[in-house]
Amino acid sequence: MDTKQYPVTHTEAEWHKLLTPEQFRVMRTHGTEPPGSCALNYEKRAGSFFCAGCGQALFASKKKFESGTGWPSFNDPVAGAVETSVDRSYGMTRTEVHCSRCGSHLGHVFDDGPPPTHLRYCINGVAMNFKPE
Repeated sequence: MDTKQYPVTHTEAEWHKLLTPEQFRVMRTHGTEPPGSCALNYEKRAGSFFCAGCGQALFASKKKFESGTGWPSFNDPVAGAVETSVDRSYGMTRTEVHCSRCGSHLGHVFDDGPPPTHLRYCINGVAMNFKPE
């Protein structure tokens, strides 16, 4: 992970205890879940999506849209909930999205989303928990 100090921190051993192996792989080692593999991609109820690592609210369901990519997609996060950084892995340059509270990797943001933001926050479902209203 990067060297920034986040409000919620844990040792690697503590993260292993808090997260499932798949969550750890995605959230702490910048992995990606297979497209279409997470039930949250199909979640349509009103509610909110929270960081699986620290419980911070990340996205409201009213900002979710079907992108056809196989991952939950949103056009706007909760204010202050996410931060971004440059990701140059796999021979390309992308914008990584991570939780502003614990630093966990969530996914990436692209500029091909719908109005009004024209952004597509493409988020690993395993990195989130959903709570219906």
